[in-house]
Amino acid sequence: MARGDQIYVLRPFFNLTGVYEHHGIDCGDGTVVHYRKPSEVIERTPLLTFSQGKKVYVKDYPTHFIPDVVVERAFSRLGERKYNFLFNNCEHFANWCKTGVSWSQQVQDFIPFITQTNPEQFQQPVEEALRSTDQINAKKMVDQALGNIKVVWDNIQPQYQTAVQETKTWHRVAMEALKRDREDLAREAIRRKLHYHKQAKDLEAKLDKLARMTENLLKKEMLIMNN
Repeated sequence: MARGDQIYVLRPFFNLTGVYEHHGIDCGDGTVVHYRKPSEVIERTPLLTFSQGKKVYVKDYPTHFIPDVVVERAFSRLGERKYNFLFNNCEHFANWCKTGVSWSQQVQDFIPFITQTNPEQFQQPVEEALRSTDQINAKKMVDQALGNIKVVWDNIQPQYQTAVQETKTWHRVAMEALKRDREDLAREAIRRKLHYHKQAKDLEAKLDKLARMTENLLKKEMLIMNN
């Protein structure tokens, strides 16, 4: 361990079986800058506070900033209160300090089921967030719902764009086949075009539903902020 190192310890994941990595930046003087839990504020604390007596590991990267720059980047965000499990957790922060890229491998590993799910599965938690009258609890529920929706959107959107492009491509193939009197190729191209057209329509409907959910959640968030 040395100044500018990205370090982490293994901690229990709430009350669930398993652990997660809690990341921070070693300042080289017995202190660590990290997204402290449960305050969810970026703080500079003693190493023991960070480690809680657990073994400390060092995260290695083939390319990264020099130590002084890493620490300076960590200091630049002290006091930040923008914690988000999906988009701005302790690993996002530490990776950003070390490499310039805000990234969390744990999130990618932990939520693959979200990237494959349907918007309908979020309907109930979204409705609960919209109905909640407890401002603090409502804000957390809205943030969580928005985070989940973004993950699904980022998965569906490229699929939709691919389906639209494939629809156009197979339409051109069908037209070209007809010009060459290749009805067999034209029929196959049309079959594929219709397949991708249906896929695009289904994905478009999901995106529309996610957009409506997001709009309602943002309206709720504005009400919370204005109260």
